[in-house]
Amino acid sequence: MATTERRSHSPDPALADARTEWTARELGQSLAQRPERRDRFESLSGLPVERVYGPDDVAGCDYLRDIGFPGRYPYTRGPYPTMYRSRPWTMRQIAGFGTAGDTNARLKYLIAQGQTGISIDFDMPTLMGVDSDDPRARGEVGREGVAVDTVDDLDGILEGIDIGRISVSMTINPTAWILFAMYLVIADRRGIPRDALSGTVQADILKEYIAQKEWLYPIPAGMRIVRDLIIYSVRHLPHYNPINISGYHIREAGATAVQEAAFTLANGIAYVDEVSRKGLSVDEFAPRLAFYFIAERDFFEEVAKFRAARRVWARLMRERFGAQKPESMRLRFHCQTAGSSLTAKEPLNNVARTALQALSAVLGGAQSLHANGMDEALAIPSELAMKVALRTQQIILDETGVANTIDPLAGSYFAESLTDRVEDGIWAYLRRIDELGGAVEAAKRNFFQAELADTAYGYQRRKERGDLVVVGVNKHKDAGGSPEIPFTLHEVDPGAEAQQQARLARVKRGRDSSKVERCLAELADVARGDDNLIPPTIEAVKAYATAGEIVKALRAVFGTYVEDPVF
Repeated sequence: MATTERRSHSPDPALADARTEWTARELGQSLAQRPERRDRFESLSGLPVERVYGPDDVAGCDYLRDIGFPGRYPYTRGPYPTMYRSRPWTMRQIAGFGTAGDTNARLKYLIAQGQTGISIDFDMPTLMGVDSDDPRARGEVGREGVAVDTVDDLDGILEGIDIGRISVSMTINPTAWILFAMYLVIADRRGIPRDALSGTVQADILKEYIAQKEWLYPIPAGMRIVRDLIIYSVRHLPHYNPINISGYHIREAGATAVQEAAFTLANGIAYVDEVSRKGLSVDEFAPRLAFYFIAERDFFEEVAKFRAARRVWARLMRERFGAQKPESMRLRFHCQTAGSSLTAKEPLNNVARTALQALSAVLGGAQSLHANGMDEALAIPSELAMKVALRTQQIILDETGVANTIDPLAGSYFAESLTDRVEDGIWAYLRRIDELGGAVEAAKRNFFQAELADTAYGYQRRKERGDLVVVGVNKHKDAGGSPEIPFTLHEVDPGAEAQQQARLARVKRGRDSSKVERCLAELADVARGDDNLIPPTIEAVKAYATAGEIVKALRAVFGTYVEDPVF
């Protein structure tokens, strides 16, 4: 394990004397006249926030060792030397609802408005490998995302969109490898070479067992699928990120900023270990690992979290795994503003919340960003909400000037001290997780789950007491009750489910059922061994096997995960 020991420096006597004098005179007089708003100030995660910061708060920080230059180890200031001065972050607004045609129209609308990357949300049946004609899918088809049963559904979502030129992200986890296979089949159909494809599937299954609770198989099988996905991508898709190791859902489940970063990096360590056991050197695959973080409400803590996470990952990769390539040490991440921070009351306030959270992601050096819609606490985002969210990103880039220089908060006594504090907290958690045997064992023993339950409960209690202010909800509430919503909410077509079921029925009638059965049997045979699962999945997708049929075929081999709940 890398260390975080900092060099000690003797305090500057003149500075110490000046602080003592200021405390006794100016500060003392001011406090006598007007006490501070509260006895203790702290970050959202509970880290103490001092009244004022100065050189003595960063005395142990060595510029070249701890901060350095963008694109150079330890990458605190960003993974690339020029950052947004050469290439702005990818503006990747998420879209997904109803049928393939519905989502295709929304994607084209966003591209026309200046979106620079595609991100697709899928409905719950698709996420869980349940086909739209399954009784368990009733009432959920196309509601929380778009429905995908066969490769033609994904083809319809991407109809008229050049996937060889635009990055495609798919927010999907337990069935990620199936959607990935569909994506490759579509590219082959269109004659797009594999080296032209860019984007990601989320695929991070560990955070499902920890936080989001969307799983299919026991943990070893889930890890094997992710391993195979990473290895296949590295060997065949040189510009594709086969996984987004995700802290977003961990944070939404109640984590602090420190826990979000630490648990996400611990999962990253587990995936590196898993792939390495197949004989790949870390420099073969680590450059294609990507991350996914949240931008929450505590502005400076979020910036510090992003900077600290980059520094920790760089040190882990070099000191723990022996990485040699700079690309292996660079933590690159997508970011999304915090869905759980949005309020159904006074939803226009969410525009301000989202803008500030998006700004923290930019100042923290994100490579890709989704800004939430103002109405997401009420419904799937409307076109207006998505347009405002996209315009928010564009205003940050083109009007504020914050992207004209790299890591503009570097050198701030507060920002650097907070970055150090967050980093120290990350290392402390990583040591605890290592003592438990790593992230997989920690998840099996409910370590993460218990930590999240405790912090989530603490946040809720603070909101109920009013200690954690939510403007318009527990403070500055509208005395007359919530006003009418001043915009139209999005509504999913009630006929979408029937349309999707009819589409699936047509595909099933027109396919070669015996070929489907053969492909599924071959996939199950591969699963019983240790060969890569992606090639037989591609063949099954080509034969028009449904996602539900593929999931069922492997469930017969792998079994089903059953959680031991933590309360």
